[in-house]
Amino acid sequence: MTLGILVVDDEPDIEDLFRQRFRAELRRGELVFHFAASAEEALQSLNSGLQPEAVLVLSDINMPGMSGLDLLERLRVETPDVPVIMVTAYGDLENRRRALDIGATDLVTKPVDFVALKKLVHSVIEQKNAA
Repeated sequence: MTLGILVVDDEPDIEDLFRQRFRAELRRGELVFHFAASAEEALQSLNSGLQPEAVLVLSDINMPGMSGLDLLERLRVETPDVPVIMVTAYGDLENRRRALDIGATDLVTKPVDFVALKKLVHSVIEQKNAA
């Protein structure tokens, strides 16, 4: 079964980076990445029905327009069963506390440790599938 992950980040090189770091999983057909350059675009994509459906969202916090924390608040209302991992260059205690209070599954700081992120992604997906 192929699982969809929505990555929300305004950095233009993020798509290439994720495709490179998860290339084995992508080649095996285990994962499909969907990308959105803003929180607004992410909401639009989720509402239009991504295929395969997103089972996990990875979102930056600081983006122009709607922040990742604002997106997280909307997702907790609209898609409460989809886990959200916040990915940010600003991993300060306030952002971490607010993200976890709103309902983030976890918070990862940039530069991203992709070995740790892969473990976290697989763990979240396993927990979701076991539920």
